[in-house]
Amino acid sequence: MFGIAAQAQEVVGSWHGKLDVQGTEMPLIFNVSEEDGELTATMDSPSQGATDIPMDETTWAENELTIVFKQAGIKYVGKKEGETMKGTFYQGEMELPLNLEKKEKTIPGNPELVSSNEELVALASLDAGDYRYKVEDYFARPKASTFRFSPDGKYMSYREKDENGKRHVMVKEIATGEVKKAIEEKEELVRGYGWINNERLAYLMDNGGDENYHVYAVNLDGSNLKDLTPFDGVQAQFTELLKEDKDHIIVSMNKNNPQVFEPYKVNVVNGELKQLFTNDDPSNPIAGYDFDKDGNLKAYTKVRDGVEMDLYYEDGKGGYGLAKSLNWKDAFSILDFNYATDNPHDAYVVSNLTNDKAEVVLYDFKENKILKKVFSNDKYDVQDLGISRKRGYELDYFQFEGEKTEIVPVSDFYTKLHKRIVNQFPGKQYSIPDATDEEDQYLIFVQSDRLYGEYYSYDVAKDEFTFLYNLMPQLKEEDMSEMRPIAFKSRDGLTLHGYITLPKAALAGEKVPLIVNPHGGPQGIRDSWGFNPEAQLFASRGYATLQVNFRISGGYGKEFLESGFKQIGRKAMDDVEDGVEYVIDQGWINPDKVAIYGGSHGGYAVLRGLTKTPDLYACGVDYVGVSNLFTFMKTIPPYWKPYLKIIKEIWYDEGIPEEKAIMEEVSPVYQIDKIKKPLFVVQGANDPRVNIDESDQIVSALRAKGFDVPYMVKYDEGHGFGKEENRIELYKSMMGFYAKHLGKQEIPTPLKD
Repeated sequence: MFGIAAQAQEVVGSWHGKLDVQGTEMPLIFNVSEEDGELTATMDSPSQGATDIPMDETTWAENELTIVFKQAGIKYVGKKEGETMKGTFYQGEMELPLNLEKKEKTIPGNPELVSSNEELVALASLDAGDYRYKVEDYFARPKASTFRFSPDGKYMSYREKDENGKRHVMVKEIATGEVKKAIEEKEELVRGYGWINNERLAYLMDNGGDENYHVYAVNLDGSNLKDLTPFDGVQAQFTELLKEDKDHIIVSMNKNNPQVFEPYKVNVVNGELKQLFTNDDPSNPIAGYDFDKDGNLKAYTKVRDGVEMDLYYEDGKGGYGLAKSLNWKDAFSILDFNYATDNPHDAYVVSNLTNDKAEVVLYDFKENKILKKVFSNDKYDVQDLGISRKRGYELDYFQFEGEKTEIVPVSDFYTKLHKRIVNQFPGKQYSIPDATDEEDQYLIFVQSDRLYGEYYSYDVAKDEFTFLYNLMPQLKEEDMSEMRPIAFKSRDGLTLHGYITLPKAALAGEKVPLIVNPHGGPQGIRDSWGFNPEAQLFASRGYATLQVNFRISGGYGKEFLESGFKQIGRKAMDDVEDGVEYVIDQGWINPDKVAIYGGSHGGYAVLRGLTKTPDLYACGVDYVGVSNLFTFMKTIPPYWKPYLKIIKEIWYDEGIPEEKAIMEEVSPVYQIDKIKKPLFVVQGANDPRVNIDESDQIVSALRAKGFDVPYMVKYDEGHGFGKEENRIELYKSMMGFYAKHLGKQEIPTPLKD
């Protein structure tokens, strides 16, 4: 046995190579391991977003490695020469040379810091009680979701979860009821999908949460699957669906330079690519492209000197001329071109150049002037508008978000439709995620703070709603808690908005524990009214949830947004603390049992809160949060680097001595000695935005002080957990942590026994 194991060790390791498939390089990795003299292997195909696919057979004999994957008809045979394996890759009738080099299989971060599964299970077990709902009831994926019409309305697509938690895309022929599987979700998550035309769908997939998305296309019966962007280490972004050209879409990729994106027209059947424009100046990159309905590039926005924005518009001579020079803080972006006029240069633009709140104007790009102001709101930024392609591109509605989402109808048709929907679903919010090309069938999504969501179809001719699906039928509306909009003054006089979700005990007069949940971003992001699974889970355990739209949040105008620049970790945190004081003053909250929890910037806010106001919070949960502003700036993804000056204007610039001092003050890793309350840290190992080192730093520093810091890391996740089993495990552990430090059996000390 020893001799067999010793021989096997020769081939144990991670073997990397590249297949040349019709001129396209496709990386492949075989990870070979050994236990008790028996070899096993997994395969990674980064360009196809697949990792750790188990192989069926792995043998090593007479210096020859053979790996077989029966399901895909794959076999690899190679002979070892030093640290190189020279061999052949077989699949079907294909026979390709494939040489492999042995490399170290690296695991991100320091795995020795990570809490064991047994430790996390023990933590989760503390969430013990006679509760009506389990964690799974809030965070298990719906059995069906993401319904969509085919453009001609003959088919309905949706995601259906199988017994293994995989969410495949199914297509149902409406007339016959026949259902086929169009997209099979395997190891990697399907991150989003949609119809390209009546026969074909597109979907996005990355590799373990690394955000290097590939765009795939497939027929509605699952045939003719094609990776439209088969490039390793490249992020593809779905840019335009060309309604007038069913065989093509437009995608953007950082294929030629990882720092910048360029647009490509892609044939969705054969994958043929045509680059449409060159983004060849990474120091002054193009940040966005505006195409018309026929796929013509009408305008683009270019960053200048890191912080200025120049909008270029077609000049009629095959080129582009400067139409508008802006600062990056200005809003001036094309929502849609106005196809209801004979002038091809009219466009609906959202702008805050002449108003603090973003408004919609009709702009003539040939004359470079505002034709008229179309819609504005005196309290909130306007977000969007709706246009009917079927009715000659008639303007249907405007949308903005106040305490709740508000839809303002414009056209006669939409005014009647809006009234019909609102009357049918009183007290609910609605959206229209899809409609047929003929606009004779609408898909209506209805939700509220107590209803996760229901889908209905609406037949225009019959004036009839048909119920399709309740996403979370196990959660009864009457058992859920109200999310209540609140408004209060900050310590320096700003009006701040937010939401409080109160458990029934608080409404009965009991002072309850509070979980403060600062949002991510932070710039331009805001919390919204609606069903929040986290807040509802917390309420089911007796905890209130506070969400504050602190300064720098989006939707409240330019002045409010900019008032938070250079204030992250300072006045932005003051606003959160003022929100805590406000809800305590209302008599709802036990001031001795306030926790703080958040993800991304929210995770940073957790660490900052525990160092800035260490006596305010009883405990904290940091989810993919920044701990060190210096290392955070150095490990951003390459496609963020052209915007580093903007990031420094929002956050801080270490090149300015005064700001470097602030960065040290507001970087939690430099303020470790101030943390004295329990902390739970959660991280995705492949996170490209907040590197795992951010979490490792804080965990190792606190552990060195003797703190008991539970640390959950998932090696198949990125910036937040996308896989159902990981999300459920996270929230189970989180609820155990809260039970330990907020519940009736509270254990306040963060130190190990």
